[in-house]
Amino acid sequence: MTAKGIEEGLFEDIDLSKIENAKDMIGAAKTMAEAGQGVAYTINSIGIMYNPAAVDFEIKSFDDLWDSRLEGMVSIPEITTTFGPAMVYMASDHGGVDIKTDSGEAAFKALTELKPNLVKTYTKSSDLINMFTSGEVAVAIVGDFGVPTIQAANPDLVYTTPDITYANFNTISITKNCKNKDLAYAYLNYRLSSELQSKTGKALNEAPTNNKVEFTEEESKNMTYGEKAENAKVLDYSFVNPLLNDWIDQWNRIINN
Repeated sequence: MTAKGIEEGLFEDIDLSKIENAKDMIGAAKTMAEAGQGVAYTINSIGIMYNPAAVDFEIKSFDDLWDSRLEGMVSIPEITTTFGPAMVYMASDHGGVDIKTDSGEAAFKALTELKPNLVKTYTKSSDLINMFTSGEVAVAIVGDFGVPTIQAANPDLVYTTPDITYANFNTISITKNCKNKDLAYAYLNYRLSSELQSKTGKALNEAPTNNKVEFTEEESKNMTYGEKAENAKVLDYSFVNPLLNDWIDQWNRIINN
């Protein structure tokens, strides 16, 4: 929605020099802000959660989802959810094609090949709790923010983040008709502070975009943090949005048919 708002000219161009903590943003977040895509205050990404009792091999990469041993065992986010478009990117990468070269053609061919392994899609990560508990699914693509809740209900589940994952940023923008821009900049500075991001990271499993925030390996095990954050692929919604209606149509015909 931020990308849509930018296209419609709703947001102020952010002057990062007015945000003291902006100097400490991780690279991808700073690049987004400088490109006018909003100020990212947290980063999340997708990984793979699976039940080792039901899967007889170690899952390490997104490509493993196409393994025939996972027939009828996998769930992925619905196309209209936060990470739905990331599924299209992931499928295109599996097909060995840069998605921007064919607008997703190879991706939907790969998703067609994945369909035998799919049980169903889901719209909320909380839906996966019952799906895993009942044994309806054994493998799922999950946003890292949903991992603690799902594992609390199913402690034996394993969560792994491949070396290269797909990231999503939560961003804040300033509207052009904002009447208190000085306060808006002060708020942005607060959201980017290491003090606040340390607290929200621990309380909400929100990975920081401030590179001064330090977490232990245990605290950050389910976060897009450190090298995971630096290496993550970022979806370009200025590319995705014009194609999204067509993608939803293809998705529904292939996945939900």
